[in-house]
Amino acid sequence: MSRYGPQYGPDVTFLGIERASLDDPASLAGADIVIVGAPFDGGTSHRPGTRFGPMAIRTTDYLPHDGSRPSLAMRTDGLRDLRVVDVGDVEMSPGDIERALGALEVAVQTVTAAGAIPVVLGGDHSIALPDATGVANVHGHGRISMIHFDAHADTGDITFGSLWGHGQPMRRLIESGALRGDRFLQVGLRGYWPEPATLEWMARQHMRSYEMTEIVARGLDACLDEASAIATDDCDGVFLSVDIDVCDPGHAPGTGTPEPGGLTARELLDAVRRLAYELPIVGMDVVEVSPPYDSADITAALANRVVLEMLSATARKRRDDAGGTPWNPSQPLLDGRLPD
Repeated sequence: MSRYGPQYGPDVTFLGIERASLDDPASLAGADIVIVGAPFDGGTSHRPGTRFGPMAIRTTDYLPHDGSRPSLAMRTDGLRDLRVVDVGDVEMSPGDIERALGALEVAVQTVTAAGAIPVVLGGDHSIALPDATGVANVHGHGRISMIHFDAHADTGDITFGSLWGHGQPMRRLIESGALRGDRFLQVGLRGYWPEPATLEWMARQHMRSYEMTEIVARGLDACLDEASAIATDDCDGVFLSVDIDVCDPGHAPGTGTPEPGGLTARELLDAVRRLAYELPIVGMDVVEVSPPYDSADITAALANRVVLEMLSATARKRRDDAGGTPWNPSQPLLDGRLPD
C-alpha cells in the first residue's frame, strides 16, 4: 500500500479534516468514516478527466477548510460529531486497470476491516467494482445490497476488448457473487443505452431499475421507499454508489458521459440525505466528476455536498439511534419564537 504521494493534486484532505494512513492502523482506530481518493479514469469510454475528481471534491468549497460543517437541515456537524479522516489517494496506475483496481480493493477492505465506513472519491465508475467488493470481503459476499444513482446501468460485458471499464462494474459485481442481482437497485436511468441484450441480462439477475420516466410518473420518494425496502431485505448493509451524471447536465456538466433529462441537484442531495439517515450504509462512492469539463466548479461543488449530506445524516442517525429526537424534515430552523 505504499504510495509516492498525491497523483493529480496537492496533498490536501477533505475540507481540512485529519490525515490518516492505510499503512498505520493506529491512525484508523476509532474512525467512523474514512475518505479514500481514487484518481483513476482508465476505464472511461468517452471524455476523460476524472483522475482529477478527488482533488476537486475535497477542495471545492467557499467556506473555510477547517474540518467543520454544521448542517442546517440535520442540526449536526458531520465532520466533528463523527471521527472522519482522510487517507489520501490510492496509487492507481493509469495504464494498468487490473493493478489499479486491485490496489483500491485492498485499500477499501483495509478501511472496512478497521470498522469504518469507506467514502471513496472517484475517479470513473470502474472503481465501484473494487469499492463494493472491498466492503463485501469484510461483511460477506451476498450480504450487501447496492443503491446505484446513475444515468447508465453500467452492466455492459466487454468494451474495447476488456472486462473492466466504467460501463461494466455492476455486471462484474454480480457475476463475482460479491453483490446479489436481486438486491441491486438503480435510480435515474435514462437515454439510449443499454441495448436490449444487456437489459435481458439484467432482468435475468432480477435487478430493479427506476428509469426517469417511472420516477417522474410515481415520484422520487415513492421509488426510494420501494428501493429501501428491497435493499434492506435479507441484507446486512447498503452500499451507496453515486454517479454524478444521474443529475441533468444543467446541474452537473463536468462529467464524461452527460445525458439530458436527469435529477436536479436538490433531488440528489435530498435522496442521499434520506438514505443515509434511514439505512445501514456500509460504504459509498461518488464518481465521474471530470473537472476539465466542469463549468464554474458546479459539478465538483455538488459532489462535495453529496459527501457532506451523507456525513451529516449519518451523524444524526447515530445520535437519534442513541435516544435523540428523531429528525423531522418539516421542522423549521427558526420560526420567530424563542425556544422554551
